[in-house]
Amino acid sequence: MTVWSPTDDGHADLSSHDAFANGAPHNTFKRLRDTDPVHWSDWSGGKGFWSITRHADILEMNRNHTVFSSAQGIRMEDQSYEEYLARRTFQETAPPEHMQTRIKIAKAFTKPVIAQFADDLRVIANEILDVALSTSGAAPEMDATKTIARQLPMRMLGRILGTPEKDLPWLVEKGDALIANTDPDFTDHVLDKMQTDDYRMMPFNSPAGADLYKYAQKLMADKNASGDTDGILHMILKPSRDGSVINEMEFRNFFCLLVAAGNDTTRYSIAAGIQAMAHQPELLDVIRSGDDALWDTAADEIIRWATPALYFRRTATQDFDMHGKTIREGDKVLYWFSSANRDETVLENPFHVDLNRPANHIAFGQGGPHLCLGMWLARLEVKILFEELAKRVKSIEATGPHKFLRSNFVGGIKELPVRMNLL
Repeated sequence: MTVWSPTDDGHADLSSHDAFANGAPHNTFKRLRDTDPVHWSDWSGGKGFWSITRHADILEMNRNHTVFSSAQGIRMEDQSYEEYLARRTFQETAPPEHMQTRIKIAKAFTKPVIAQFADDLRVIANEILDVALSTSGAAPEMDATKTIARQLPMRMLGRILGTPEKDLPWLVEKGDALIANTDPDFTDHVLDKMQTDDYRMMPFNSPAGADLYKYAQKLMADKNASGDTDGILHMILKPSRDGSVINEMEFRNFFCLLVAAGNDTTRYSIAAGIQAMAHQPELLDVIRSGDDALWDTAADEIIRWATPALYFRRTATQDFDMHGKTIREGDKVLYWFSSANRDETVLENPFHVDLNRPANHIAFGQGGPHLCLGMWLARLEVKILFEELAKRVKSIEATGPHKFLRSNFVGGIKELPVRMNLL
């Protein structure tokens, strides 16, 4: 059984956010993988771009960071050099600068550091499920994205940042406006529908970036005044072995990234997992009967199915030939992770969720220097949420159509109406 099948006509405009409003256009990606794996698109909104759609090609090119650089932006949109410098996080830098900054930040997101949050996560997951499943009767109905998937990363974000719990809904709202800035359900400043030049120096060209900047300043001032200097944010600010520290702009941009990416990607992975279980009811039984070894593959399979980051952009630093095409120096190159994670040449039956499938996805940017810092946290959140859900829920039924984000950058189910049949 397939969980969801694409409906596009095989010729979707990949520059259009509307082309992704019913889910990623996988019929188009399959056509490109089969017939035109290095595909050029003109774009009315800026310079055209190349699309890389095969799993093997993306892995190869992701490793080749000297030719394909992150240091001119990671999204499709064009930026002036001034805008790039003002907005960039370590994601938009190339080695060796990237590694210098990464080393300062990575210490806060190692597997042992994240593992310390496991007990907190389990408590939070059960509190969320207590509320979500507490309606009268044995089959509560809900929007699972809002009621479950959104709640866990939001509350975990608060633990990691050390923010007051009352601030969390506001922070997540701003993070949504930032990273989902092409969906009118999440922002009044829709990137491709209005003039947003007033915010061109803010992350993602969004006014939410300015709001988060101000919040980060006040948060750190309050923490310093109270002597609360033991959390992850202060860990990031500590000098590296060479004595260097991240500057104020780097910290503020990183804070915005953490709020947005630290919430949205896990939310949409959890939502996609619940969607899968509504269409493949055996998945809950697999989780219930599995042991710890199951989670060596299961969390990654759920994240593969979700692929919240649909693509990342690189910019060619020199001419490069692939599959009979010449990518020119300065050209934008988009690695479509969403296509790679449905590539049937490396993934058997990719529209089926197999929790025992060996991890072979590119959702975390595997193969290159930009491997996702938050991958251990994402895996742990997915693991614990579905372990606890499987203890309480016998089966899940879809009660209406699910709705996707209007975005060709962030893929996610923003509305997921379901009925949970309790054990």
